[in-house]
Amino acid sequence: MSSEYGSEVNSPLLGGSGEESKERWWSKILDVEEAKNQILFSVPMSLTNLAHYLIPLVSAMFAGHLGELELAGATLANSWAVVTGWAFLVGLSGALETLCGQGYGAKLYRMLGIYLQASCIISFIFSIFLSLVWWYSDIIFTVLHQDPQIAKAAGLYLKFLIPGLFAYSLLQNILRFLQTQSVVTPLVVCAVLPLLIHFGITYVLVHRTPLAFSGAPLAASISFWISVIMLVIYVLSTNKFRHTWDGFSTESFSYILQTLKLALPCAGMVCLEYWAFELLVLLAGLMPNPEITTSLIAMSVNTEAAAFMIAYGLSAAASTRVSNELGAGNPTQAKRAMLVTLKLCVLLALAVVLALAFGHNIWAGFFSDSSVIISKYASMTPLLIVSIILDFSQGVLSGVARGCGWQHLAVIINLGTFYFIGMTIAGLLAFKLKFYAKGLWIGLICGLFCQVCGLLLLSAFTKWTAVELSSNSSNQKNPASA
Repeated sequence: MSSEYGSEVNSPLLGGSGEESKERWWSKILDVEEAKNQILFSVPMSLTNLAHYLIPLVSAMFAGHLGELELAGATLANSWAVVTGWAFLVGLSGALETLCGQGYGAKLYRMLGIYLQASCIISFIFSIFLSLVWWYSDIIFTVLHQDPQIAKAAGLYLKFLIPGLFAYSLLQNILRFLQTQSVVTPLVVCAVLPLLIHFGITYVLVHRTPLAFSGAPLAASISFWISVIMLVIYVLSTNKFRHTWDGFSTESFSYILQTLKLALPCAGMVCLEYWAFELLVLLAGLMPNPEITTSLIAMSVNTEAAAFMIAYGLSAAASTRVSNELGAGNPTQAKRAMLVTLKLCVLLALAVVLALAFGHNIWAGFFSDSSVIISKYASMTPLLIVSIILDFSQGVLSGVARGCGWQHLAVIINLGTFYFIGMTIAGLLAFKLKFYAKGLWIGLICGLFCQVCGLLLLSAFTKWTAVELSSNSSNQKNPASA
């Protein structure tokens, strides 16, 4: 085994290939070795993302079984938390995919810890502002003409979820710090184990303490903190990070502005897409038969979100591979890695849409027992197949944009394609031409198609170079010589 630092951890993405094997026919279609490495990286990342997604969802499910009011309050609070909190914090941490990824490829190992601290400071400051929004969310819901009782219940739910907001901000930053070094297996352990524990914590707090409804969000907060503590202990106690984590340093404050310049556009990239899907649900409520239409669009949004979780690992793989190779000064290899990821994404999308095509009635049955809704959902399936294929592609291309440091360009593409094109067409088809739910989804497809085209053009015509990384930090050691 190579003595170079990270040889035991930077597989699957950074391992050397040694002598080139004889080319086979399938190698002309897909680089098998690169594809295998990316799959070994992306599967754990998808599992990690899924586990983090399920923690607040499980809490909302426990709360929902307490009664109809509790169900409405928890559901509203959970949606609000995604739109105003989780998505934004995931986006902020995306700056590390550029900085830490390229820094690792450039062997500026110590800078990874500095960038991590700078990003954590940024996330903590924004979490304070977000927690204020959550604290007064019952007032905000009332202003938005929500039912007063539901608004009060949702507001109470969010107050107990605030500690989890700060944990989640740290969690996403540490996750990116490890991801860019291709350390993925510990991420699964530190996500799945807290999720399993979460079931027990939630049950005890909801059914065995006076907290009841309030115990559900508090359980989510506790579980997120458990995940953070596990990751922190892992990083501090593992010798392999002695070069990328050099302890706390005030030097990180001087990199806040550089990190912020990437973090804000990246947050915009993520939030603009999340908000577009939520906007579809709101528009569905303005149509005839809003109960059926809203349920139909909400089911479609949840289907799209569940499918994208499968593709999330490939998005992370694209970001890490591209940023590592650019940092190492290998733009050609970075482009090659992107092409492999896109091919894998198409294969994965085909598998998902085939499952949806043959099992859409079973899937719809998880959401509703209504034969009318299941029938209408079946008619939406062809549109969902198209949107999922496009969504998988844009996920990979967005990962490439993060890896290259193109967040400021990608956020403009997302704004223009989703809102000026997608939502405009959705409104015209749904309300003017009376296509209703199908019209909304066709508009979304138009937005996704334009987004994919925009990101493809960005990848094709923008020069692939690493962002300007500072190397003036003292003792930038090459771990291979340590």
